[in-house]
Amino acid sequence: MEFGELPPEDHTDEPEDWPDTLRAAVEQIQGYLSGERRTFDLPLDLDGTTDFQRAVYEELRTVAHGRLTTYGELAAAMERPEAARAVGQAVGANPVPIVIPCHRVVAADSRLGGFSGGLPAKVALLRLERVTVEGDEPSSSSRVRPEILRLDL
Repeated sequence: MEFGELPPEDHTDEPEDWPDTLRAAVEQIQGYLSGERRTFDLPLDLDGTTDFQRAVYEELRTVAHGRLTTYGELAAAMERPEAARAVGQAVGANPVPIVIPCHRVVAADSRLGGFSGGLPAKVALLRLERVTVEGDEPSSSSRVRPEILRLDL
């Protein structure tokens, strides 16, 4: 996962030749990264994911901008409190990071955990949403502060 401009030599099509759905996705993600957008309104093709993964992704999409949740809280919200590990695996397999906001999931002890785009990207996304983060290394010192902002479930 990369953030920023794609080098011109790597462009294959001119933006005016893009399909409408790609143009909308690029515009919405750019709006999010510039701080102008908080939600996404995009059709998602989740073919190749399981019913359980889709349920996790649907629940993840309810986590508001600037809010955090844990794997256990997601599992409980899905009425599957014993499935926190499975939720973690589904979150890790998220095919559409940012749009399905897996960066908003942290460990129960407020450690950042992982992110498919790398921990520095997760930190940047959380900070973009005004979540205070201490550290950006996968260690016991990488935590969100103040304590986890719980979802109102």
